Amino acid sequence: MKMVMAVVQADDAPKVMEALVQAGHRVTRLATTGGWLRRENVTLLLGLEDDKVDDALQILQQKGQRRSAYRSMPVDITGSVDAEVFEVEVGGATVFVLNVDEFAHY
Repeated sequence: MKMVMAVVQADDAPKVMEALVQAGHRVTRLATTGGWLRRENVTLLLGLEDDKVDDALQILQQKGQRRSAYRSMPVDITGSVDAEVFEVEVGGATVFVLNVDEFAHY
C-alpha cells in the first residue's frame, strides 16, 4: 500500500479531485499555503493499493497543469519603494509517494 501526497494549486484542486474521485480513488483535501509565493495550495492525500498508484499519478499530471503568472515584489531603490513585476510558473503538482507499513479504517 502507498500514501500519495500531492500539493496542487487551489485553483486546480476541484478538477483534480473530481477526476480522482471519478476514477474511484478516495481523496482527503488539506488547505495549505506555499512558502515562497504565499499562494493558497491544497495538499491531497490518497491511500492506494500499489497497482492504483500509476493511475492516480497520471490524473495528477494531466489535471494539475503548469502555467505562467505574474507577481510583484517590492524593490528599494535609493530610499523609494517600487515594485518589480516578474513571471513565475505556477500549477502542476508536487507529488510524494510513500510506503505504508500499516493501514486501519475504524
